[in-house]
Amino acid sequence: MREIEEKKIKEIIYINCSLKDAGKRMDMVINDYMTGVTRAYIQNLIDGNNIEIKGKNKVKSGNKIKGTEEIIVKIPEDIMLDIVPENIPINIIYEDKDMIIVNKEPNMVVHPAVGNYTGTLVHAILYHVKDLSSMNGVIRPGIVHRLDKDTSGVIIIAKNDIAHLKLSEMFKEKTMEKTYICICKGNFKENKGRIENLIGRDGKDRKKMAIVEDGGRVAISNYEVIDSGNNFSLVKVRIETGRTHQIRVHMRSINHPIVGDSVYGITGSKEVAKRQMLHAYTLKFNHPITGKELFIQGEIPEDFKIIAKRLKLNLERLNPDFQEEWDRIIDED
Repeated sequence: MREIEEKKIKEIIYINCSLKDAGKRMDMVINDYMTGVTRAYIQNLIDGNNIEIKGKNKVKSGNKIKGTEEIIVKIPEDIMLDIVPENIPINIIYEDKDMIIVNKEPNMVVHPAVGNYTGTLVHAILYHVKDLSSMNGVIRPGIVHRLDKDTSGVIIIAKNDIAHLKLSEMFKEKTMEKTYICICKGNFKENKGRIENLIGRDGKDRKKMAIVEDGGRVAISNYEVIDSGNNFSLVKVRIETGRTHQIRVHMRSINHPIVGDSVYGITGSKEVAKRQMLHAYTLKFNHPITGKELFIQGEIPEDFKIIAKRLKLNLERLNPDFQEEWDRIIDED
């Protein structure tokens, strides 16, 4: 990617900190208030002198907040980059003038980053959709939330800033109901459970996430076993938070790592899949502009179906939940 030119400031955001922010790092506070942007993007704003704390001459990401500050965030016009739209097939399962919802294939990176300058979902979207939200700049246009490269499933892309802001608020306020399915190792003692703890960077490996005692962020996952047998289980997980690698870390923490997970799997065990068997299955939320209730399901990818069949796990047990919910929404419309 090549930088061509820098534009002027297009928006100024004022963040009035409160006592609940006391003790937090400045970049984490900004991330809490500006859901949908990355901490790398925030660091770029700091490096470009686009973030200041009123009354303070110099700021750093690690500045600790007292809870009385006013943070001023200046959002620059997009820096033009030579991201060339690519004619990559994508499965658009919903589209209107405010957003599109894509069923992402596995082995696809969501947005350009180091080592992935082509072939991303952003490159594909830019080919199929001309107008996208500019909140996250040209590298992540319209991207409201993300999925790992090897996680398949439903992902929302905003077409304008108003929809983007409202969708981000839904994620922040936990009014966006997100359900995943995964294939885990082992048979569960309890068919339902709730996992709540703090997730942060692994102290031994900064590329990994881990459950930590302090310094992390609250992560909540609710799981339900749909089918099991032969020491494997088909599990549905509804997440209340969206931390990095959350489900993968949580399943590993209860000794039921996701099949095919090369990072959080059990060392030395034989894997039956080439990637983690994790799929973002459904989204339930109100349309950010019209308020209409939406219930979106992402078709399960072929490799997931093949592994489930091989392990004798019945995916048809998932369908009644979707059909019942869909029928209810249609009846009420």
